[in-house]
Amino acid sequence: MPTETFEFQVEARQLLQMMIHSIYSNKDVFLRELISNASDALDKLRIEALRDDSLAADVSDLHIAIEADREARTLTIRDNGIGMSHDDVVRLIGTIAKSGTGEFLQQLKEAKNEAAAEGLIGQFGVGFYSSFMVADEVTLLTRRAGEDKGTLWTSSGQGSYTIATADEAPQGTAVTLRLKPEDAEDRMFDYTDPAKIREIVKRYSDFITWPIRLVGQAPGGAPEATADGAGEDGAEGEESAPRGAEEQPEPETLNSRKALWARPRNEVSDAEYHELYKHISHDWADPLEIIPMRAEGTFEYQALLFLPSRPQHDLFSQDSKRGVQLYVKRVLIMENCEALVPDYLRFVKGVVDAADLSLNVSREILQQDRQIQLMHRRLAKKVLSTVKEMKAKRPDNYAAFWRHFGAVVKEGLLSDFDNRDTILGVSSFATTNDAEQPTSLQEYIDRMKEGQQHIFYMTGESRNAVESSPHMEAFREKGYEVLILTDPVDEVWVGAVPEFQGKELRSIAKGEAGLDGGEEETEEAKAEREQQREDYAALLTWMGEQLSESVKEVRLSSRLTVSPACVVSDQNDVTPALQNLYRAMGQDVPAGKRILELNPGHPLVEGLRRAHTDRASDPGLPGTAEVIYGMALLAEGSQPDDPARFTKLLAERLERAL
Repeated sequence: MPTETFEFQVEARQLLQMMIHSIYSNKDVFLRELISNASDALDKLRIEALRDDSLAADVSDLHIAIEADREARTLTIRDNGIGMSHDDVVRLIGTIAKSGTGEFLQQLKEAKNEAAAEGLIGQFGVGFYSSFMVADEVTLLTRRAGEDKGTLWTSSGQGSYTIATADEAPQGTAVTLRLKPEDAEDRMFDYTDPAKIREIVKRYSDFITWPIRLVGQAPGGAPEATADGAGEDGAEGEESAPRGAEEQPEPETLNSRKALWARPRNEVSDAEYHELYKHISHDWADPLEIIPMRAEGTFEYQALLFLPSRPQHDLFSQDSKRGVQLYVKRVLIMENCEALVPDYLRFVKGVVDAADLSLNVSREILQQDRQIQLMHRRLAKKVLSTVKEMKAKRPDNYAAFWRHFGAVVKEGLLSDFDNRDTILGVSSFATTNDAEQPTSLQEYIDRMKEGQQHIFYMTGESRNAVESSPHMEAFREKGYEVLILTDPVDEVWVGAVPEFQGKELRSIAKGEAGLDGGEEETEEAKAEREQQREDYAALLTWMGEQLSESVKEVRLSSRLTVSPACVVSDQNDVTPALQNLYRAMGQDVPAGKRILELNPGHPLVEGLRRAHTDRASDPGLPGTAEVIYGMALLAEGSQPDDPARFTKLLAERLERAL
């Protein structure tokens, strides 16, 4: 039989040299690619057999077989699918440039890390050539269904390949690799080891539709591929086994084939879903919610998402693995595809199986892919609608979910503007209305006092710190409900969300309290307040001058009923807590001056006013003003600018009082 020898093109030789010299640390992907190619061939045969009744093809037992020979160090991946004709081999295998090799090489050079580089295999149709990462020689024997003769392709990846006609070849394709020696430093494993083969198939190809069978090894090894196909297809029967060989063990099916996301919800038990969740999440606990999805039409995909019942330990770590598993036609492409779910839903686990994506596209391309962006939006909406349904129908599950993941979900208020109202709608907040039961914003609005125009809130390190704050005094006395926001993200999102259902969100620790009485205030109360402003005008001006390096203004307060003073931020200023948060992230935030508010009804403040009126030149009065300012800082959990000076001033005044 004539054998033709061809030279690879320049770019093809460059690619093969890169493959041979291990451009990827994870060489396991070669087996995934060959199995994926075999699965595609089986899919094509099934479709072709339905279209063409005259096609002489056996479709009774479509499968993928893997045969390893440890002594000969060969690995064969075989399918009985559609196969290839001579022209197909020349077009698809012989000329890599058809697959865009130049662009592949360029992107490979530009890849920022090994993970990005690894994601390029398959994208340009070079998956078959990943075989050269692990093999010194690759032999491909194939026969297209319906044809009489096959084709044998052989190459060592050194610049040339041969193509010959095979008179006797089984239907389908068999790829035989003559494996390189093991090399632990180069992460070159023993790919004839059944345990290693099982590991790779379980990881990447467990949900392939067709059975993947590990064929038992014959004592003494199996023969390599030859031009007539002998020894290349276990389906040929006893002729493929060495003479005198012992009886072969039954083939072992390696993949579960249980693509639960492809089956209707009513056909799958919760136990099966839970098993899949634990498999992909490595969590020992059952999931809190199961979210199946199916999209049909111009772009088809299936998804099966899970809400965990507890947070992973690295939920807030930048190095945590996030994202869901991405499959293309049941072939695992990416274990943690961050592009599919927004970062504020990073706790979501699951599987997305797309029908129309290219195999193994890179992370960089996924971020720009229109279909991925469409799935990203739909998955986010589906998760949020599930949380909303859970809140309405399964409150215990919702309470557990929000306790563990609420702080993460609220990050979406800063990044997902399209879903901001939905996120606000499914959020719950601690409140002064009930010490145990959190509230939604809608429930807060339903309970608002008549004439109340704002949703009041206060941020702080803990519920106790907020409830003990002087800022709460007048709101508590007048019966206004206040949201208690203690998550670090609360300091940030409240500044980005101006209102909900037409009601402005207003911090009780910023700006004017807005509690001067309003329309219901009596004439007597208004007159009293005006008199206080007049009486305290001189003191406020004097204290503003004394504390000018620390505060921008000193004014009377309508929010204090018990404490002598408090410090508030201007309406548009950054709060000290937010300044600390930014500094912790490495951002330089200049410290701004705040406002000191005095309680005109407190004896200490009233006494200072009288003392200033009677003896304005008293040298001890400036120190008293500093003490009042320091006390206001301590009351909110902050620290005086000069703690040592504050302690000395306070000690002096306590000494005089004894």
